[in-house]
Amino acid sequence: MGGLLHPRPKGQGFQKKKGTAEIRENPSQLWKGALIGLFGTALAYTAYSYGARMSTAVNAAIITRSEVLWSIVLSWSILRERINGRFLGSVFLILTGLMVLITGGGKVKPHPGDLLLLLVPLFWQIGHVIAKRLPYGPLTIATLRNTFGALLLAPAALAGGMEPTRFAPLEGLMIALGQVIWYGAIKRINLSKATAIITPAPVVAMVLSITSGEKLTALSVLSFILVSAGTLGAVRTESELRT
Repeated sequence: MGGLLHPRPKGQGFQKKKGTAEIRENPSQLWKGALIGLFGTALAYTAYSYGARMSTAVNAAIITRSEVLWSIVLSWSILRERINGRFLGSVFLILTGLMVLITGGGKVKPHPGDLLLLLVPLFWQIGHVIAKRLPYGPLTIATLRNTFGALLLAPAALAGGMEPTRFAPLEGLMIALGQVIWYGAIKRINLSKATAIITPAPVVAMVLSITSGEKLTALSVLSFILVSAGTLGAVRTESELRT
């Protein structure tokens, strides 16, 4: 695939050293790890928690999928990623397909919590932009995010009577593993491209539900076609920076 790996601008990429060694060698960047935990975990989870209570599951699903739009804006303006018309067209197909799938072709009514939900993908993307330029490896970044994020969320969680389930450690491990893979990906390709590729996640759930016996509808087929076409278009877009 042409353009999958492109030369990294100065300040991007990560060192070959692992674990605490890369932090000891470059401790001045540690505060950025705290910012990733603040935006990517603490603020995002808090906004989602309160926003979802004041909105609906449909609105929450749609609004958080707008992350790719925030990614386009921040990646173009801050990371100087090249955003061409073909890529924007692919994103449009993906979002249209998701709207069809999630709403079933019906209307979506605004709710008071929607503004908070809109901040969730913005917080995620701010954290990703910082991570993209942080000169640490994926494992270190994921560790910093979860450590600082947990520390920032702990007081509110304990005050709210948090009761972890027995599956909490396994869930945490799965999330952490996903984050390591994610940070490894955005170190190698454009952030906007990576975000577009993972945006169709609800369609994966749809396919799995169909294999378990759920009825296949015309709208589901239309959604799958639109999302598949958009995702393929996004994947084929070269990861380039503006000169």
